[in-house]
Amino acid sequence: MEDELSFSDICGGRLALQRRHYSPSCREFCLSCPRLSLRSLTAVTCTVWLAAYGLFTLCENSMILSAAIFITLLGLLGYLHFVKIDQETLLIIDSLGIQLTSSYASGKESTTFIEMGKVKDVIINEAIYMKVIYYLCILLNDPVDPQGISQVVPVFQSAKPRLDCLTEVYRSCQEILAHQKATPTSP
Repeated sequence: MEDELSFSDICGGRLALQRRHYSPSCREFCLSCPRLSLRSLTAVTCTVWLAAYGLFTLCENSMILSAAIFITLLGLLGYLHFVKIDQETLLIIDSLGIQLTSSYASGKESTTFIEMGKVKDVIINEAIYMKVIYYLCILLNDPVDPQGISQVVPVFQSAKPRLDCLTEVYRSCQEILAHQKATPTSP
């Protein structure tokens, strides 16, 4: 079963949450950000090139124009490959673990897998960042202290969804964690 809901991020931008229910013990959440706007890309490129042209008219050195074009292209490629994330995915399977995937605008993907035995809980935390923002995070068990937490892994860092979106994902994660705790593990 799959459905798509529309939410907004902390700045008011549009986000799309796709929920896929593969089974009672396996769910996937894909949070998609808006694609790179051609309007903003054109504005930045024109600004850099106009500034370079202004320097060219003052200095009459053609290297300035060549450098501006080269720097703009390198900056755009770097932004698309290392910064701009189009989609973040959380896949939770009660018997295996949680997989976090970030898909960049260039097509590059970054994946992290957390074994279910290391997961203590999934929570919604709050932080003060000029205002109060909420984020979903995974608490990992401390191997030394069973009551302790060794690490906090934030989820959907790039999209920064609002609380209503995080609540949808949180409830489903809690259902799966409860299902995993209720299911006896075989030796």
